[in-house]
Amino acid sequence: MTSEHTSPSEADDLVLDPPPGCPAHGRGPGGLHRLYGPEARDLDALYERLREEHGPVAPALLHDDVPAWVVLGHAENLHMVRSPSQFTRDSRIWGPLLDGMVKPDHPLMPHIAWEPICSHAEGDEHLRLRGAVTNAMSTIDHRGIRRYINRATQRLVNAFCRRGTADLVGEFAEHLPMAVMCEILGMPEEYNDRIVEAARDMLKGTETAIASHGYVLGALQRLTARRRAHPEEDFASHLVTDPAGLTDDEVTKHLWLVLMAAYEATVNLIANVLRVVLTEPGFRAQLSGGQMTVPEAVEQSLWDEPPFSTIFAYFAKHDTELGGQRIRKGDGLLLGIAPGNVDPRVRPDLDANMQGNRSHLAFGGGLHECPGQDIARGIADTGVDALLMRLPDVQLAVPEEDLRWTQSIASRHLVELPVFFAPKPEQDVRARPSQNPLPAPRATWQVGMPAAARPQPPAEPPQPVTPPPVPAPGPEPRPGAWQRLVRWWRGY
Repeated sequence: MTSEHTSPSEADDLVLDPPPGCPAHGRGPGGLHRLYGPEARDLDALYERLREEHGPVAPALLHDDVPAWVVLGHAENLHMVRSPSQFTRDSRIWGPLLDGMVKPDHPLMPHIAWEPICSHAEGDEHLRLRGAVTNAMSTIDHRGIRRYINRATQRLVNAFCRRGTADLVGEFAEHLPMAVMCEILGMPEEYNDRIVEAARDMLKGTETAIASHGYVLGALQRLTARRRAHPEEDFASHLVTDPAGLTDDEVTKHLWLVLMAAYEATVNLIANVLRVVLTEPGFRAQLSGGQMTVPEAVEQSLWDEPPFSTIFAYFAKHDTELGGQRIRKGDGLLLGIAPGNVDPRVRPDLDANMQGNRSHLAFGGGLHECPGQDIARGIADTGVDALLMRLPDVQLAVPEEDLRWTQSIASRHLVELPVFFAPKPEQDVRARPSQNPLPAPRATWQVGMPAAARPQPPAEPPQPVTPPPVPAPGPEPRPGAWQRLVRWWRGY
């Protein structure tokens, strides 16, 4: 690692074509690594190469060879998100965008394009929009939502429990978060297979992604209109009626932000936790033996496999320095969640137990830290716990090496998680807790005692025993000092 580094904006000044056979052969302009294409098939390994070559902040190339910085260090990521005077989420100052290098059809445009939402706003506007979202979040009944999560889990398991096989990604992880988020937002009637398929379609960026976007957005616009006319006790209503005075467009955009961010993050989180439970016997043994709770397992997963690998992006407000690199005004920087979580300066031993430690970067930090992180945790730990209670014998149906992921700069998504188990009966999710009387206590006999030696019930009911005579009442004893004090306190 040298003391002087080159800004990615100066990449054209470097040698553009390394000779064949050189370790840099196949890289982009300036010999920079590409975060897309064949070189980025294993992004985790690529991040480690960047860390070795450049330190905690490394130059790299986005799609179409657009230069950017990827922040790899844990401390450097925290400094970036906690320094609003130096770095902003407002992409309108991004140099390559202003220079026309980033075209309207750029693959990362959905992440880049500025929107009037709290995650892009700064200053007083950020306080107004973020305050409305935070206030609406504070009205969520977390105990009630956990009960709903449990019921939704039972409904999903009922759909495949008699079969004895399932895909826990497509039939569980991709459905539970959407069902819960529709309930929280105030549109439970919109939850169905169609809205789940639309959300997945958008996130995959298929040819029908625009139509799927319109379907989900239409549901949120209808919800906004209904709650503007008739507010109720749900997230959308509290957002509509907040003193910040959000417009219908602002309400819809923030409903979109909350729904999609919470959905994708929680899908990945549930799938990651279940995969580890099914593929690592030691991990599962700790859960089964009580040495680890499901919430602790979720926290460990947030360290090892965060739902979002990176967040695009922060932008330098002026020339500055970060991690020994010279950052120019207008440079873009990726919040490196996955590489930051494995920074050897904070995790020298990646096998060390991180349960209970919430200093990971999975939910960002600073002014734009995810406000709904406790909802994601609640959906994951309640849903996974309820699933494992229903299917304690669940096993992976394919070799672990056959599992497949789709990966991008933003996230790593498990495609499917096929399992098998002994077929189970369905459960009545509408049944209330039983109020039947307790059964009579069992007779006092030991396990393994011969039947002949066990005490037998009497052939005839025992005769009533005459109670002893009650003694004549005597003078009432004088109450003690404590009793007199209590009587005096109660006004007797």
